[in-house]
Amino acid sequence: MRYAQIKAFHHVALRGGFSRAAEALRLTQPALSEQVRKLEAENDVVLFNRRKKQVTLTEAGRHLLEITRRFFEVESQIEDMLGQARASAGGRLRIIADSPVHVLVPLQEFRLRYPKVRLTISTGNSEQVLAALYAYEADIGVLGDVPPDNNLEILRLGASPLVAFAARGSQAARRGRIGLAELARLPLALREPNSRTRRMLEAAAARADVELTATIEAEGREAIREIVATGSAVGVVSDAEFGHDPRLKKIAIAGETMLMEEALVCLKERAGGRLVRAFLEVAGRRGT
Repeated sequence: MRYAQIKAFHHVALRGGFSRAAEALRLTQPALSEQVRKLEAENDVVLFNRRKKQVTLTEAGRHLLEITRRFFEVESQIEDMLGQARASAGGRLRIIADSPVHVLVPLQEFRLRYPKVRLTISTGNSEQVLAALYAYEADIGVLGDVPPDNNLEILRLGASPLVAFAARGSQAARRGRIGLAELARLPLALREPNSRTRRMLEAAAARADVELTATIEAEGREAIREIVATGSAVGVVSDAEFGHDPRLKKIAIAGETMLMEEALVCLKERAGGRLVRAFLEVAGRRGT
């Protein structure tokens, strides 16, 4: 049994496939597959069910994944402990967020307190945030759809209502407030169907017996923002994420208040890490 074999197994198990794991580890798929094959052959065990293009864990694979999770967390703790021999506030903290705007305030405070820490920030949807945490590719996640998971440490950041927005100067932008029924009669630019914003909006519309149809569908907030800025359609976003864009006008949505919650999350087993703990403490004091 070699470290490379265990690492290969761990990433395939976490990502549910050889191609995604190979991409994450920057290996060719045949090289990764060979590592896993050798691990199984040398230990006379089958860790994955391989049916066509689907890969699932066997019972032995599930048990091994529980162990490798702990193994790679201990490895991370060792790195963290050894890193303390460097400058007192040095190190690296990796954050992945469904929307970075929700951590701008604690980020600023954290940078002032720990100027030697190297911060990396990436974005992804809720599923990608959780996958990065469990793969130990991120230390802290920011998301709104926090699943019921006893493995997660959660720090609630607050909530922000959904608002509509339109190109400044457009007819829609003249409204100070708009109902869902009125919104349904306007051309709408909405995010992809699995977007939390869209799901929340459509659920509220269904409760009000209103049918919303996307005239334009695009992936990501920035794409929607640029489409709306042309005057082609009206968009919907959380108030906290609206930002300051002189091209756009915010419009309150009448009726049911649709609140988008955000939270900082990390694996409980990593909550005691030096930098993770420091960031959570800063965010807990300052809020957003």
